[in-house]
Amino acid sequence: MPSLKDLKNRIASVKATQKITKAMKMVAAAKLRRAQEAAEAARPYSQRMSAVLSNIAQAVGSDDSAPRLMTGNGRDETHLLVVCTAERGLCGGFNSQIARFARDHVRNLLAEGKAVKIICVGKKGFDILRREFASLIIDRVDLREVKKIGFENADQIGKKIIGLFEKDEFDVCTLFYSEFKSVISQVPTTLQLIPAAAPAEAVADTGAIYEYEPDAGEILSDLIPRNISVQVFRALLENVAGEMGAKMSAMDNATRNAGEMINKLTLSYNRQRQAQITKELIEIISGAEAL
Repeated sequence: MPSLKDLKNRIASVKATQKITKAMKMVAAAKLRRAQEAAEAARPYSQRMSAVLSNIAQAVGSDDSAPRLMTGNGRDETHLLVVCTAERGLCGGFNSQIARFARDHVRNLLAEGKAVKIICVGKKGFDILRREFASLIIDRVDLREVKKIGFENADQIGKKIIGLFEKDEFDVCTLFYSEFKSVISQVPTTLQLIPAAAPAEAVADTGAIYEYEPDAGEILSDLIPRNISVQVFRALLENVAGEMGAKMSAMDNATRNAGEMINKLTLSYNRQRQAQITKELIEIISGAEAL
């Protein structure tokens, strides 16, 4: 059984930890509001961008003017997975959910005989995936020094993806991230970037006839690379909001658990202290009666 001094030191240690987790919860709550606003503000733009591309793609169809980024190269042998996670931990199962989702996808592709390449955006996803797929990881994007995610960060990733496609390094590119729903709910999501997939929320064709200037193929050649960067930017913003929500929830649970542990340790301390006092009184009384 630990001594009174050990229990007292442990209570002090847990109280110090509780202060840290409580402070981290408050910091995450403050960052969550800004991150959630940024993620929600990016959704309409990225959805509308995809809808515009879908409508123009319908006009182009599958003719020769359609860019390769939209139609692909006609093959489905090599898949590039861009897995976006957080750079830091202490956010519950946020990173492991995305990594597990990507890992299952990799296993399915390998079982079908496909070749897989992985780009990890974020340290935590890289640490998890390299345990099993270290040989498949071709690049890692480090955003630890970035204080605030900006479009330029997503644009660099988008240009890197397009550069690999132009070199015929892959046939299909899929983006993995976590869509922010609420503080306690972040849903791992996939989005096919190349070939450009028609979004589920695309605007329905009204039957109107449009004339494009310049031609639709040239418009798509300019918009599709920009759309890839936009979709990556949205994924990064969704991840930041999800990370802060998960961290807030995890630190709240940690603070609550620390409080319960302090109560149990305090109860054990009081019981042992009372037992020690009782033992000393018994020894004093026994000594007095012996005299």
